[in-house]
Amino acid sequence: MGASIAPTALIAGGRSQASGASIAPNANTGLTDEQVDERVRRGDINAVDRRNSRTISGILISNIFTRFNAILGVLLCIILYIGPLQDALFGGVLVVNTLIGIVQEVRAKRALDRLAVISAPTARVVRSGHTIDIPVASVVLDDVLEFRPGDQVVADGIVLASEDLEIDEALVSGESEPLLKVPGDCALSGSFVTAGHGHYRATAVGSKAYAQKLSSAAKVFKPAHSELSAGINRILRYVLWTIAVAAPVLLWSQFRAQPLFHAAALRSTVAGVVAMVPQGLVLLTSLAMAVAVTRLGRRRALIQELPAVETLARVTTLCLDKTGTLTTGKLNIADLEILDADAEIAKALGALAAADPAPNATLRAIASKYPAPTDWKATDKVAFSSARKWSEVCFGDHGNWVLGAPDVMLVGDMHADLLKRAAANAKTGRRVLLLAHARAFSNDQLPADLVPAAFVLLAEDVRSNAAETLAYFVREGVAIKIISGDHPETVAAVARQVGVPGADDPVDALHLPSGNAALATLMEARSIFGRATPEGKRAMIAALQSKGHVVAMTGDGVNDVLALKQADIGIAMGAGSGAARAIAQLTLLDGNFACLPYVLAEGRRVIANIERLAILFVTKTVFAAVLVGTVAAAGLVYPFLPRQLSLVGALTIGIPAFFLSLAPNSRRARPGFLPRVLHFAIPAGIAAAIATLAAYSIALYSANGSLDQASTVASLVLFSCGLANLAYLCRPFTPLRVLLLVALAAAFASVLIVPISRSFFALVALSSNLWFTAAISGALAVMAVLLLLSSVTRKRASMPR
Repeated sequence: MGASIAPTALIAGGRSQASGASIAPNANTGLTDEQVDERVRRGDINAVDRRNSRTISGILISNIFTRFNAILGVLLCIILYIGPLQDALFGGVLVVNTLIGIVQEVRAKRALDRLAVISAPTARVVRSGHTIDIPVASVVLDDVLEFRPGDQVVADGIVLASEDLEIDEALVSGESEPLLKVPGDCALSGSFVTAGHGHYRATAVGSKAYAQKLSSAAKVFKPAHSELSAGINRILRYVLWTIAVAAPVLLWSQFRAQPLFHAAALRSTVAGVVAMVPQGLVLLTSLAMAVAVTRLGRRRALIQELPAVETLARVTTLCLDKTGTLTTGKLNIADLEILDADAEIAKALGALAAADPAPNATLRAIASKYPAPTDWKATDKVAFSSARKWSEVCFGDHGNWVLGAPDVMLVGDMHADLLKRAAANAKTGRRVLLLAHARAFSNDQLPADLVPAAFVLLAEDVRSNAAETLAYFVREGVAIKIISGDHPETVAAVARQVGVPGADDPVDALHLPSGNAALATLMEARSIFGRATPEGKRAMIAALQSKGHVVAMTGDGVNDVLALKQADIGIAMGAGSGAARAIAQLTLLDGNFACLPYVLAEGRRVIANIERLAILFVTKTVFAAVLVGTVAAAGLVYPFLPRQLSLVGALTIGIPAFFLSLAPNSRRARPGFLPRVLHFAIPAGIAAAIATLAAYSIALYSANGSLDQASTVASLVLFSCGLANLAYLCRPFTPLRVLLLVALAAAFASVLIVPISRSFFALVALSSNLWFTAAISGALAVMAVLLLLSSVTRKRASMPR
């Protein structure tokens, strides 16, 4: 990647983009409207290219200027020159396919762009003395922005004010631990706030910000891997190599077989080359992806990265955060167990909640129950963080108060009874917090002289559809792992309510194995993990991946960000933190957990249908390559005209592929896309080529038929083989699929029966002996294709269904 980017160099000195402009005097006033307008005119705004979809020009270019469109375009020009126009039908298919691809991608783009606007992140800025929410793209240079837990830093800046402010820069600088920030420190865009509160001044915005420079570099040097795309690209390369060799050989053989008919030789060559081109494979792959994105959009699920559609199909393990996913995320005070009758518990709780300028869900629940006393003033404090699991506030003469997890705060055998009480409460599904007081303020260390004052018991509402949703995943063979920062017994209690297997055997994530192999074994064996730190969650995801699992992670809080980034696909809740939504590839805008089965099913539908379609198209390519090679070696006239192959291809591949690409399909995707496709397409293609060529030769030589009659027999046999292959891939049969097969057969029969259509496709009436030849050859070909495919299925249980 070249020289590394130094974070401090970007914002050192307080200004990295402009000079000479006045800056905001302090965190209380911010910029005036006139100063904002001045920066907008200069272009010092935070607007960057954050596309959720391709541009219109990109869609047009990718659909029009393809290798196969270039090949078919040249062949089309040849046919238009030598005629007749009926043999240029493949040109119409080319145009229609391209238009369908463009229209569907544009529709998907518009749906994505609408959702992106709805879910666009906002920033809290101070302007003219007032704090307001504005779109992130509207932030300008020197804006004063507010820090709150869960916020993502949207521009590089200098910290102006800090109250126990901690920022996690793991995603941008690799620093594994949250950093305490004080006035004058730098804040890097792309990092996120884990604790505390504060303000900073933006010193680098837009494309000049640190995170954007890293993002741009990553886009250039680390393209996303997609097995599906890689497999299709390999197929296309094989086809191009085959065409490069076969086209000149076929042209030479046709000039030798038809020395007096140069136009006929050219038509035969065009027919052979066109048949080898899988015209609709790339189109229908894009179509299936575009339709999936649109469908998910209707469910209020925003795909941030298109390869996520494919990843959804491959998920084998679903990791869930409890709060905000299995539960609604809303907390209520369920009970208060007094441990120190002399302590001012109610006042202490109210004061603690009021002391945090950006309270989390726990403090908001406490504040709704206990009002803040007017005579308690915070003089010093340590903010809560997911890693530390406690917070402390000094209230002067009213003492130092600590609120946090009992199992972290109560250390030593003297507290064994209290720990048992806390564990008993946790088993009921309640979240247990310990309120304690101490003589001296500790500043970053847990006070050694803590005196327990009360257990605060909070209850969460379990989502009504959580049990049904998780049952779906279990039926589909997806392993469920609940990973939460709460007490293991609390997590287990909720897991039991929603029917998660293994809920009776929770794991304390504070004592995970140190080795990756041991952790991976534990992750596979157990399902419920409590007291997980943000770094621990990431390690657990990585351990599962090391065992070959494709992991999806859902979360909504700042403590889920590292795990969401590590997962193969991160799924954020729409009402969650900005940092979580910025990292995730998929955002459930309504936070509807019940949407996940549909999301998974949509991904599976896409990849399973694309695999089925690839078999159809590659079978045709194999058939055409074998036929070209045999015809060239034997010195035969090529059996088909381009229009005849267009007819058979449309009825056995093009039209049915369009419907099959949108059909329901719940088969779980597995690795090995390309080998499976070739395993079925090669024998089916060879069988079709041999049967077609045999029928053509019998009709031409043994039955003394004309060239037109032999081509008609060959077309009948090829259609029979194609329909048999299609019928096999349509299993299990449904009324609609049977109707499709019958309609295709009827369409081909009508072409043969109606004189005008028969003449248009250069097909002719057959004598009784040639009909017999066609019928016997077609029946034998169908049997051969079905027997071959059945044999392959028995050897390979992963046949697409």
